[in-house]
Amino acid sequence: MSAGIERLALEVQLASFAGPALPEEWAALLEEGLGGICLFGSNLTGTPSDVAALVREIRDCRPAALVATDEEGGDVTRLHARTASPVPGAAVLGAVDSVELTRSVGLAVGSELASVGIDLDLGPVADVNSNPDNPVIGTRSFGVDPALVARHVAAWVSGLQAAGVAACVKHFPGHGDTGQDSHLTLPVLAADASVVRGRELTPFAAAVRAGAAAVMTSHILVPAVDPSLPATLSAPVLALLRTELGYDGAVVSDALDMAGASADRGIPEAAVLALVAGCDLLCIGPDKPAALVREVQAAVVAAVATGRLPLVRLVEAAARAGRIRRGAGRPGALPAPGTLVAAARRACVVEGVLPDLTGARVVSVATEANIAVGAGRWGLAPDETVAAGAALPTGSVVVQVRDAHRRPEVGAALAAHPGPLVVVEWGWPGPRTGWAHAPHARICTRGNGQPSIAAVEELLTEAGLDR
Repeated sequence: MSAGIERLALEVQLASFAGPALPEEWAALLEEGLGGICLFGSNLTGTPSDVAALVREIRDCRPAALVATDEEGGDVTRLHARTASPVPGAAVLGAVDSVELTRSVGLAVGSELASVGIDLDLGPVADVNSNPDNPVIGTRSFGVDPALVARHVAAWVSGLQAAGVAACVKHFPGHGDTGQDSHLTLPVLAADASVVRGRELTPFAAAVRAGAAAVMTSHILVPAVDPSLPATLSAPVLALLRTELGYDGAVVSDALDMAGASADRGIPEAAVLALVAGCDLLCIGPDKPAALVREVQAAVVAAVATGRLPLVRLVEAAARAGRIRRGAGRPGALPAPGTLVAAARRACVVEGVLPDLTGARVVSVATEANIAVGAGRWGLAPDETVAAGAALPTGSVVVQVRDAHRRPEVGAALAAHPGPLVVVEWGWPGPRTGWAHAPHARICTRGNGQPSIAAVEELLTEAGLDR
């Protein structure tokens, strides 16, 4: 029976190696029963044909292996990190508020993933971004209204799964009303239980009704439900999903290498606690050595042996994880580029009157993206890039920023410039912190992506930008 338990302890892991080629030791893990591979940025560095070839190599080792990635559109893209996503992200879609457009975007994303053999998309985001200072959700959210977020989550899930790709709605029970990044620490959702149920759970209830194949947990503390353990490791929090929302699909952990889950206990222990709490598939995190998968496997086997993890729970988790599969779907074409650019332009908020931008230079302020977004193209191609807080070039400039309201040094630099200056905010449209009295016009895009880039280019060109 121990051999069976060892295999089960692999089947519940969704792990990730570094680089664009499948290492030999990872091929061995797959042959022994590793549940699946999550492809991150370091794995997807080439063309779609390269992705398809890597997926085939994974499946040659284990035909039943699950292959997943994060493809949310907008700011979060793995397939298009070099060129920006060809579809708008959630905040743009929420601002336009056309559920048909959102469904068509989900269908297009699913069709592309299906074409390269990917089973599971770790999206859409169902978080209600009620805290404008949220450093990790922001434009990945459809908005601040739970009902709006709910209808667009359901539409995106419907479109994606119509293409035959499973959706994994995230980050349960809701990461939107937090001011810290769970990659780096343990955020706290301070809302009382009634607010959690009425605001945070509303989009997840819609996802359950839409038939979402999987739900991803968040590494946040919800004291109103469990004052001790983060949601991923908390049976009471996961009971909200299973009991109150009646969900019987797969529960996937967010990456267990994140500080919110494992900073004080280590990844193997976090893996055991997640399974005990009710998670079915353990996302380990990007660019990991095969030795870590073995450590998690050993910890799970030991937990079964000591009775900390009931064998029936492990069997149940492996069964639910095994039911996540890419099904038969119908392909959906990308909506016409003009339609997407028009939608992105409708989502743009233009504050003030754009000055004459003839001869203006485009300057990007270098601010590191959060870990979920990762490295990749954002905004217009700049003429110059400056450090956050550095003095901006004199003369007429278009300044590209991300979440300037959370960066006082950026606000100070904007306030110090005499103009003419236009600020293009590619992050969440927060307040003009530090430069509220400056006369500069501002364009808030509600996120990155090729349609938004084209929309901003149109607006600036109409104002005279002539690069």
